[in-house]
Amino acid sequence: MEASRLIAALRRGETLPPEAIASFTRGLADGTVSDAQAGAFAMAVCLRGLGEAGRVALTTGMRDSGDRLRWDLPGPVLDKHSTGGVGDPVSLLLAPALAACGVYVPMISGRGLGHTGGTLDKLEAVPGLSTQVDEARLRTITRDVGCAIVGATGRIAPADKRLYAIRDVTGTVDSIDLITASILSKKLAAGLEGLVLDVKVGSGAFMKSEAEARALAEALVTTANGAGCPTAAFLTDMDEPLAPALGNATEMAVIMEVLSGDRLAAPRLHDLTVALGGRLMALAGGAEGEEKIAHAIASGRALERFAAMIHALGGPPDMAEDWRTHLPKAPVIRDVTAPEAGYLAAIDGEALGHAVVGLGGGRKVESDRIDPAVGLSDVARLGTKLGPGDLLARIHAASKEAADRAEAALREAIAIGDAPQINDLVRGRVDP
Repeated sequence: MEASRLIAALRRGETLPPEAIASFTRGLADGTVSDAQAGAFAMAVCLRGLGEAGRVALTTGMRDSGDRLRWDLPGPVLDKHSTGGVGDPVSLLLAPALAACGVYVPMISGRGLGHTGGTLDKLEAVPGLSTQVDEARLRTITRDVGCAIVGATGRIAPADKRLYAIRDVTGTVDSIDLITASILSKKLAAGLEGLVLDVKVGSGAFMKSEAEARALAEALVTTANGAGCPTAAFLTDMDEPLAPALGNATEMAVIMEVLSGDRLAAPRLHDLTVALGGRLMALAGGAEGEEKIAHAIASGRALERFAAMIHALGGPPDMAEDWRTHLPKAPVIRDVTAPEAGYLAAIDGEALGHAVVGLGGGRKVESDRIDPAVGLSDVARLGTKLGPGDLLARIHAASKEAADRAEAALREAIAIGDAPQINDLVRGRVDP
C-alpha cells in the first residue's frame, strides 16, 4: 500500500493490514517515506489508534528496520525497561544482580532529557567510562561479564529514530501506540528472551494517574508478547524519588553503597530491584528468583559484576574497592533543613528533577552538557517526622548561586504538614 493511501485509510479509522504497516516502517528507514508523510502518519495514529495487531506490526517493523541481535549464550537473555522517574537507578543495580545469577543482560539504555535522569549519564559519571561501543564490544562484554549497559548504535531500529524525531516536532509524542512501539522496537532488537517493564506512576513520573499508567502497561505487555517476547509489567510508585538521591554521581554513590551490602542506604530501590529481577527470572522459567537476586546483592557477587562491567567500558579497575575516590565531587555542598515541625507530607518529584537540571545535572535540550558531580543526596522519605533543623536534602552544586536556586526550588517542591498516606511501592501488575 502506498504511504498516502495507508495514511488516508488510517485517518478513516480502517484496520490496516500488518504487511502495509511493515512496508511503511521500511520506508521510514530507507527514506522513501517523506517527513510530511511520517508526520501525517503519526497524527493519524494519535487521532485514530492502530489497534493491537497494528501496534504489534509497527513494533516489529521498526524492530526489524535495522540490526537485530541474536545470541548463543549458556543462559537466558533478559532485560528491563522503566518509563522514567526521578532518583531511579534500578538498571545499575538489577543488571549486575541478574548477571550474578547466570542471566545475560545486553541493556541498551538512554540519556536523560527533561526531569528524568538517564542511565548512561549516571554510568558516565565514572571517569574514563564510555557507554558508546560497537556491536562486537557489546557482545564481548555481555558474554564475559554477564551484563553490558550501553547506548544504542544508529543501526538499532532506525525507523523508530526517524519517527521519534518527527513526533517531537509535530506534537504527537503522547500516543500510547507510538510510545509502545518506540520503547519495544529498540528493546526487542536486542534479541531478548524476556522483558520486565517498570511503569512509573505519581508526581515524579510522566504518567501521573494509575489509569494512565495501567493503559500504557497493558499496551506494552500485549504488544511485546504479540511480538514473541515474554513480558510482564509492574506499576510502581513515583510519588517520591525511589532512591534518596537525584543526579549522576550522587545516584552512583547510592548504587555502590547498596551493592556493597547496605540495603538501608536505599531500601525502596533495593526491594523494587529484587521484585523486578524475580519476575524476570520467573518469565524465563527460573524459581526463587527474588531470593537469588537479594543474595547476589548481599553477597557482593553483584558488586563484582558491576565493577567488571565498569572496567570493561573504560572505567577504573578498582571501582569496587575505591569508588569514593573515583566519583566527582561538587565544590558547593549545602544542607537544606526543615523550617518547622511536622511530617514530610508531599514531594513534587518532577519539580525536584527540574531542580537537578537547573544545577546542570540534566538536559533541557539533547546538546546540553552535563555536570556529573551536581545533584541532591540524603533526600528525606515521604512521611518522615521532622523537627526544626532536621535535614530535608543535601544540595551538590557548582556555585553558591546555583545552590541558592536549587534550595528555593527544593523548598517549593516539599510540603510539611500532617502525616501522608504512603502508597505501596508496587501499585499494580500486568501479566502476560
